[in-house]
Parts: sequence; C-alpha cells; structure tokens
Amino acid sequence: MGAMPDRTDGEMAAAAGPCASIPAEHMAFVRQVLDRVGDKWSMLIIAVLENGPLRYTDLQRQIPGISQRMLTHTLRQLVEDGLATRTAYAEVPPRVEYALAPLGRGLHEIVTRLIGWAADHHEEIRTHRSGGGTVTAAPRS
Repeated sequence: MGAMPDRTDGEMAAAAGPCASIPAEHMAFVRQVLDRVGDKWSMLIIAVLENGPLRYTDLQRQIPGISQRMLTHTLRQLVEDGLATRTAYAEVPPRVEYALAPLGRGLHEIVTRLIGWAADHHEEIRTHRSGGGTVTAAPRS
C-alpha cells in the first residue's frame, strides 16, 4: 500500500475505521467540534436545557460545581457554535434565557445517554482506577 498524498494541513486520511470517512482536511475541525461537545460542562448544560429555556442562575443551580466563569465561557461557546440560543428580553431588570438550538437538540440524546452511562458505571470505573480492576493478559503465540 503506497503512502497517501500529503494534505495542506500535513495530515493524512485514515485508511480504515470511523475516521476514514472524514476527509483529512476536515479532521482538525472535527476534533475541535468533538472537544467542544465532549467537554463535561458542555454536555451537562446540553442535558439540563432539555426541558426548555433557563435563566443563567437556574443553570448554575442545576449544575453543581460549575463556576460562574466556566458557565459564562461554555454558554458563549455553545451559542457561538449554534448548539444553544441566548435570548435577551428588554425588561427591568433584564432577563436572559438560554435554550437548546435545533443543532443542540440533535445532540441532546447522545449526551444524556453518555451521562447516564457514566453515572451507571462510576463505581466500576472507580474500582479500576484504584487498582482493583482485572488485568487481562494477551494469549501467547
């Protein structure tokens, strides 16, 4: 099998597997998108926005451990990527609500399944991390 031609970004296309269908010139951007949607705070915000628009303080209350700075930063990125919407109402005091955009709704089921999997298996993973997991030896040839 010969070498694949160099791409403008210096990457080569994958020969097989799930990455094979992604053109090499798109791979860096695809990795950026995966990094964004795979971020723990992004996933939790997407999951929390399932039932409709929420105000900033409601989001903060429903996501334990998130700082104001991280919530603001993550919301800004989700809006920038078209996964969430930000609606500011001309009221006194001003009211701002965040909701899932159609693109974010398409991601919601995937995110909630992943969060559920993590919750279901956290004890098993904790056991492995503490060295109590099983080690499988490869068969000898």
